Amino acid sequence: MSRRQIHLAAHFPGVNNTTVWNDPHSGSQIDFSSFEYFGRTAEKGLFDYVFLAEGLRLREHRGRIHGRDVVGRPNTLSVLAALAAVTDHVGLVGTLNTTFNEPYELARELATLDWLSAGRAGWNAVTSSDAFHGANFRRGGFLDHADRYTRAAEFAELAKKLWDSWAEGDVVADAAAGEYLRAGAPARVRHSGPQFDVDAVFDVPRSPQGRPVIVQAGDSADGRDFGAAHAEVIFSLHTEFDDARAFYDDVKGRLAAGGRDEESLKILPAASFVIGDTAEEAEERSREIARQQVRPEVALTYVEQVWGRDLSGYDPDGPLPEIDPDTGAESDHGWANRHAAVRRRIASLRELSESENLSIREVVIRLTARHTFVGTPAHIAAEIDRYVQGRATDGFTIVGHLTPHGLDEFADRVVPLLQERGSYRQAYEDGATLRDLLGLPAVRPLDASVAVR
Repeated sequence: MSRRQIHLAAHFPGVNNTTVWNDPHSGSQIDFSSFEYFGRTAEKGLFDYVFLAEGLRLREHRGRIHGRDVVGRPNTLSVLAALAAVTDHVGLVGTLNTTFNEPYELARELATLDWLSAGRAGWNAVTSSDAFHGANFRRGGFLDHADRYTRAAEFAELAKKLWDSWAEGDVVADAAAGEYLRAGAPARVRHSGPQFDVDAVFDVPRSPQGRPVIVQAGDSADGRDFGAAHAEVIFSLHTEFDDARAFYDDVKGRLAAGGRDEESLKILPAASFVIGDTAEEAEERSREIARQQVRPEVALTYVEQVWGRDLSGYDPDGPLPEIDPDTGAESDHGWANRHAAVRRRIASLRELSESENLSIREVVIRLTARHTFVGTPAHIAAEIDRYVQGRATDGFTIVGHLTPHGLDEFADRVVPLLQERGSYRQAYEDGATLRDLLGLPAVRPLDASVAVR
């Protein structure tokens, strides 16, 4: 029996405490040379795609821009378009919001990127509902939290109809003849729904891979349903083997209801790594990197966001606050850690802190800076292979801790061992699209001409 093939994505280090910005080897997060170096490294490592996160506003804490938001956040599509010109094979996936964009415009931009890259484009569809991000836009925080996936689902459905409105072969090869379209193309897209009312003729021909690959990261019940209905890759946070296997089984078990099979969706959890020549060296490096990732001020900020209170008088190297959290406080500064589920964990955090005598900083390190794979290159390769062969994942989204060199060691020392196991490609196939690299089935076009009422 042939071995399941491992799929790897490369996450460009972003604005969070994963990235160690004060390391002397850390570079710019906005200079194009950083993106170019990272993209070329991912391509050297034969990765499926490069993955860029995007935030629509700098994070703030107590009225100040937080130090983790170094310099700024350049536009994802602009960066990916530039990367298309300096890479040949690796996929290009960007995070783009369904709440503060419009389907026609975003579908057009992604289709253009797919053409520029010869079929290597992907879209990580994310939602948002808070007024903090919404304040940057004309409508502000207009969307109820419960409606974010309602809008996202309709957004994705409409985007697919627009992409599918050009049939294969609609572009005439001899444009010099003056005939650019075959008769009857493209189809008019008429859509009238709760979120969007569109009557359009899409102006970008069908792309080399049919349509861009859709990636998604939601973990709620609504998020999992959205993923099963629309996503072709899921970027999850489930990295413990049993937990990852349960998530894999749950989401892939939802596919049949939509007429999909297991191979039509790939699950690639985020995975950090620390490599050492020995297990002991790797563990020591992991501890050092974690303390760089969670500096004292970062630890205190994290706990303040969970508690919803000003805790500036507390010592980050002291115990957790004894006061109760303000569970009625709402996040207005763009922090993911303000969800009620995190606040409910405070009791377990206290138990952890007391049973192991952990300080605030040590608790935050345990929560946010536990590296997924720590060990020798051979150990890490074996673990990744175990997850994939055991159907806990289809691969991983690799997250390094340095910009732009965080992928170097993995590409040089782990990838060759995955190849030796027969679980990872030896080379890219000429002309392969992102859909091909991921082993996804060919797109079956929707009937874009049918009016949706």
